[in-house]
Amino acid sequence: MTLTTYLLYTASVALLILSPGPTMLMCVTNAVNHGSRRAMTSVAGSVSAVLGVMLLSAMGLGALLSASEAAFTSLKVVGAAYLIWLGIKTFRSEAAVLGPDAGAATDGPGKPTRNFYLQGFLVGASNPKAVLFFAAFFPQFLNPAEPMAPQFAILAVTFMAFEFSVLTFCALSVSRLAPVLRTSSTVRLINRVSGGLFTLMGGLLLLTRRHT
Repeated sequence: MTLTTYLLYTASVALLILSPGPTMLMCVTNAVNHGSRRAMTSVAGSVSAVLGVMLLSAMGLGALLSASEAAFTSLKVVGAAYLIWLGIKTFRSEAAVLGPDAGAATDGPGKPTRNFYLQGFLVGASNPKAVLFFAAFFPQFLNPAEPMAPQFAILAVTFMAFEFSVLTFCALSVSRLAPVLRTSSTVRLINRVSGGLFTLMGGLLLLTRRHT
């Protein structure tokens, strides 16, 4: 892999990750409602899911999903159902009144931290088209004349580093703004908007096809 190829890859990854999606929305919503620590836990889950999706793509699941309409549809329905469920749950959630030290206050007792990791993992893995994307995307930057494993490792680590950095920036930035959101009506509005967007994304996922 040449330096030019790698720089082209990093530019493509940056554009992809900076595009708003379910993981970024989840990160922002958790930062507002639960503080930075639990938002970062969901970030860790999402990044873990990205690694899992890349490994599955490398192992051939992408080829299976491309060849099998039934397999693709099954995973798509499961992923869409989770996003819709998460959207309804977020939409109906009670507004948290955030105090001056919102980041610390919302990181106290309540929903177990492992739940946020699982949520991040499931949101990150909810779209079967991600497997197809990595299966089609990675080969464009691999040199078949060189060993595959080191090249794949470089591409995977780069993608995960970008994903982690962007989501971390979102989580910490929003959590710093959280003390401003001291009224339940403001947080309730954020939950309504976020819940609606999660549900919309789940619905759009149901409409996706393997080849678009």
